[in-house]
Amino acid sequence: MSIGIIGAGALGSNVARLLAKRGVSATIANSRGPESLAGLVGELGASIKAGTAEEAASADIVLVALRWVDLEKALGGLPGWNGRVVIDATNPVEFLDPDSPDAKDPNNPLAAYGIKAIDLGGKHSSEVFRGFVPGARVVKAFNHLDVQVLPEPAPSGGQRVLFYSGDDADAKATVRKLLEQTGHFPVDLGGLDVGGPLASLPFGALASINFIKI
Repeated sequence: MSIGIIGAGALGSNVARLLAKRGVSATIANSRGPESLAGLVGELGASIKAGTAEEAASADIVLVALRWVDLEKALGGLPGWNGRVVIDATNPVEFLDPDSPDAKDPNNPLAAYGIKAIDLGGKHSSEVFRGFVPGARVVKAFNHLDVQVLPEPAPSGGQRVLFYSGDDADAKATVRKLLEQTGHFPVDLGGLDVGGPLASLPFGALASINFIKI
């Protein structure tokens, strides 16, 4: 199956590094165009190529690694999803300018981390995310850990746990196979309405929990 990554920031680039280490092919895209990714793909080797967002979105499995505030604009102009598997690796947080008033807001418990939670009106993030990718089979994954550890799935001789959740059994099986292929230990959290909130940053009960299977 072909794999596309939309977003080449810290998350997208580290997932690309993870895939490259395992020899898994993927197309990665950002808003600035393939030429801007020449350094990254040069570092990662032949299995990772740069493409347009449309090319990445046409893959069988599409991982969305975008900042929450960019989702609607970045995904809105793409062709229909037509039942393809889309991995929601996003979290509903806003990254703050360190000189902005929000970064010094005493009422924001996350200000010290340079982020603030985005109010989704009582919905969980994958519930909102589904609206950006109509017709896709959404699986939540790759979102609950510090992105810097993703390329290292086997610390201390064990396997790093990655949570996933979704409502389509076949789509979940596809993502589970990918997680296993990368060397991680996948743990199924159930449907999106249950697993999504559990693993979603910043307030999910399992967010940032770094389990290792020995």
